[in-house]
Amino acid sequence: MALPERITVEDFFRSPERAGASISPDGTRIAYLAPWKNRLNVWIEDLDGDAEPRCVTADERRTVQHYAWTDDPRWLLYLQDDDGDENWHVFRVDLDEPGAPAVDLTPFPGAAAIGLVLPAARPGKAVLQLNARDAAEFDLHELDIATGELTTLAENPGPVLGWLYAGEGRLFAQTLTDDGDLALSRRDGETGRLHRVATFDGADHPMSIFPFEATPDGTAAWIGSNRGTDRTRLVRLDLTTGQETEVDSHPEFDLDTRGAVFAALPSPLIRHRRTGELLGARYLGERQVIRALDPGFAEVLANLEALSDGTLAAVSSDEDGRRWVVSFTHDRDAGLTWFYDHETGERRLLFRPHSHLDPDAMAPMTPVTVPARDGLPLPSYLTLPVGIEPAGLPLVLIVHGGPWARDSWGFDKSVQLMANRGYAVLQVNFRGSSGFGKHHMRSAVGEFAGAMHDDLIDAVDWAVAQGYADPDRVAIFGGSYGGYATLVGVTFTPDRFAAAVEYVGISSLANFMRTVPDMAKPALINNWYHYVGDPSDPAQEADMLARSPITRVDEIRTPLMVVQGANDVRVVQAESDNLVEALRARGVDVDYLVFDDEGHMFTNPDNLIAMFRAADRFLARHLGGRAE
Repeated sequence: MALPERITVEDFFRSPERAGASISPDGTRIAYLAPWKNRLNVWIEDLDGDAEPRCVTADERRTVQHYAWTDDPRWLLYLQDDDGDENWHVFRVDLDEPGAPAVDLTPFPGAAAIGLVLPAARPGKAVLQLNARDAAEFDLHELDIATGELTTLAENPGPVLGWLYAGEGRLFAQTLTDDGDLALSRRDGETGRLHRVATFDGADHPMSIFPFEATPDGTAAWIGSNRGTDRTRLVRLDLTTGQETEVDSHPEFDLDTRGAVFAALPSPLIRHRRTGELLGARYLGERQVIRALDPGFAEVLANLEALSDGTLAAVSSDEDGRRWVVSFTHDRDAGLTWFYDHETGERRLLFRPHSHLDPDAMAPMTPVTVPARDGLPLPSYLTLPVGIEPAGLPLVLIVHGGPWARDSWGFDKSVQLMANRGYAVLQVNFRGSSGFGKHHMRSAVGEFAGAMHDDLIDAVDWAVAQGYADPDRVAIFGGSYGGYATLVGVTFTPDRFAAAVEYVGISSLANFMRTVPDMAKPALINNWYHYVGDPSDPAQEADMLARSPITRVDEIRTPLMVVQGANDVRVVQAESDNLVEALRARGVDVDYLVFDDEGHMFTNPDNLIAMFRAADRFLARHLGGRAE
């Protein structure tokens, strides 16, 4: 046997032909993302008839990532920032006037619009949070979509982390107590005062409470709760009494909370398009499980899941719940998108986003469990190259970000690229990863560059012991927290890795926490401050520096590649500049790429292609793979 034909980096990382489809409320059209001038833009196509699809946005500079239908067939909304600065603006597109330019409905320089919702009970309106008045504080606004008029519903009194809009006159604020717990309070419409409804242990919710969605009648909220349990289940929170009533739970899995970190991922709650009632809930273990909570949806769900051997990703329906457009997660054939009519039984494949990639040439992603040295089970994924004996292979350890995120089963372009080059790929849900219960997550407190790194080393040792990996040809590769973990790897255990690639990684924990944008600093209390420390306390800062790669650059002898987005507001460019400068001052050769039009999350295909071409060559040089 032999490796499949070498696939180019461009073939892996160019824009999909189509992606991100959703059906219009009336069920007659779909919107989707497709290339226009080498950037993904929003296109509209009739589901019935032969009319040509048309592009309705015109962003030549940056790929569009988020869009939403409104209840009015004339208007479509989308979000865009400026070269990755995460100051999201809401734009309106007039579908009746194809030549009309998009209108910026939040035209406030330096401000970000977040939490955009389209309440079914308020036709023609959107509700959003905006920090235009004060960069550190988000106020709640109602937006008239047709006129662009913004009405302030609530001004942030200071410590509000976020707002919940539960209908006309029912506003709720999430704040922190002096002990770091999360408090949910009702806002008095006349006085603006906050009245406590419920309190949640902040240590149980490092990324806040998720999901947190108001019920259609506004009397309650559906939330993810782990109160009194290790696992996160779905409960109904009474917004008057604060009482929690279980709605649903899975005996082994947490609710799928990935959307708390990656807003582009679907909510774990599947709701009726018109009524907002709860139809189903997503749970995530080795693979996703959807539990139907409505008898009518159970029948729809069975028919939808029969369309693919993958798992359901994005799900959208018309207002009647008759016509559906759904996409699938799959480890070898990403984003298959189907149309299904529940009344007629019609079903047809709308598109494959990457039709040029042969699924048979892709490598399967296999769930495995790695035992940590202290006995903690580490749910992980192993991807082995197709066509060669899986023994003594060069290994790439890919470390996810967050760290309160997680790896999950599905198609990952970077993983498939590495497998195509002949590398085994291991992804580890080290302690601190979310979605595996409170104990797994809390085991990371105080363990940056400690047990969290030991987990990665234990995973490498496991792969070697199983015979998959050559211990002398192991690389570590990660972004954001994964970039920090990569740098910890080459400073704390420099003899374990033959090569390292990190992008937008933290080199100084203290400097990272000091340079986080003002709007994000209150949210650090239950994650970075709780898990790592307070840089304003000299003793804690000293411990943070001891766990920071910047203080151990003299230990680096592993070949290193560093990648940075110049507009990154989460991990500022100084984190990479300082590291590279210190290395070069020692005469150490380090590959350094800076992209002037990217932030923390790279999106433009030409930049992704440039980055992975460089990484491809770099890893081949040090691991012996077959680069382009």
